[in-house]
Amino acid sequence: MPRIYYGWYVVAALFVMLTVASGLAFYNLSVYMNALVAAHGFPVGVVSSATALFFVASGCGGLLAGRMISRFDPRWTIALGGVAGALALLALAGIRELWQLYLVYALFGVGHAMVSLVPATTLVTRWFDQKRSVALSVASTGLSVGGILLTPASAALISHLGLEGAMPRLAWLWFLGIVPLTLLVVRAGPPPVLDARGVAQEASGWQYPAAVRSGFFRLVTAAWVLAMLAQVGGIAHLFNLAATRVDTSVAATAVSLMASASIIGRFAGGWLLTRVDTRRFALVCLLAQSASMLVLALTMQRMGIFYGALLFGLTVGNLLMLQPLLLAEVYGARDYGRIFSLSQWLTTLGVAAGPLLIGVLYDLQGGYRLSFMVAACASLGGWLLVMLARVPAEQPEQQVGATPAAGSR
Repeated sequence: MPRIYYGWYVVAALFVMLTVASGLAFYNLSVYMNALVAAHGFPVGVVSSATALFFVASGCGGLLAGRMISRFDPRWTIALGGVAGALALLALAGIRELWQLYLVYALFGVGHAMVSLVPATTLVTRWFDQKRSVALSVASTGLSVGGILLTPASAALISHLGLEGAMPRLAWLWFLGIVPLTLLVVRAGPPPVLDARGVAQEASGWQYPAAVRSGFFRLVTAAWVLAMLAQVGGIAHLFNLAATRVDTSVAATAVSLMASASIIGRFAGGWLLTRVDTRRFALVCLLAQSASMLVLALTMQRMGIFYGALLFGLTVGNLLMLQPLLLAEVYGARDYGRIFSLSQWLTTLGVAAGPLLIGVLYDLQGGYRLSFMVAACASLGGWLLVMLARVPAEQPEQQVGATPAAGSR
């Protein structure tokens, strides 16, 4: 019986890590907001601004994580994020003043970044060459699973025990779901390739300064700022769109369809990307997201909302996966952690702006038609930028390292 490549054990650990991180952080922010408003009477706008601070801190934390991973074993970065996130969740139970809320959310954002996409995609890039898209699709599915399983469970726990009773339990779940598994299972990368003298060769790829100055990096990053503006804004407002146009039962079904389709689409995309060009597949996904936003902008009927949510979901997981894949394919593993962390930090602009922009346009128009049409245009703008982003013909000669043997990766 053939031995299982160790990289798949790393992928399994990353799946659990991303499940915990998304379920207790990204998808759970609205749950914490409702609980904080109910428990302390904080204005919704104030808690929303703390949520924006979380995303800003997460982007900055991603930059820090990228630098740390390039210098140290990634396990220590993830473990530090596990400790920081657990302390933030624990402190959330004792918040009494607004300055405490901002401080805790800033810490939580940094901790979340250290256990999320930057370390996960860096490890997948190091461990896999030929099957990178499949490995990343499996690991990143934890993002959706966390929202489906952990977020409802934590909401029920907070409803039953209140913040003071629930947060210590959630803090322990965060710590135990991330730190021990990471230290026991995750490894920095496969054994190094040795040259004829027995000396470990450097991983192939571009150096950070040249990569971030290249046109491809700038255009792809700008494209994902627009794509994430539309995507995160659409996710944040999908329930309310369906509820205001039909009813809450249709809204709940639409959100479930989107979440389920995101899992199916991510697995299908990971398989397809072993057979099709990554850039072309990204173009298809950006067009599909634009089309889904247009459907949701114009339809007023239940089935139209369902079709729009289904098409939207198929693009959600794939677009999140395609940004790191495109950068890894072009720039290699050498400085990937720093390169992707900068791109993700800039993409945070779109993540933070999306829900706000759609909400402001909704208030101005008194409906979602204009706001989702703007989201459709943003996705189309991302498509145009990727069309213009030409893959460099070759790397600068001085930046080329050794190409690792693909083996069973």
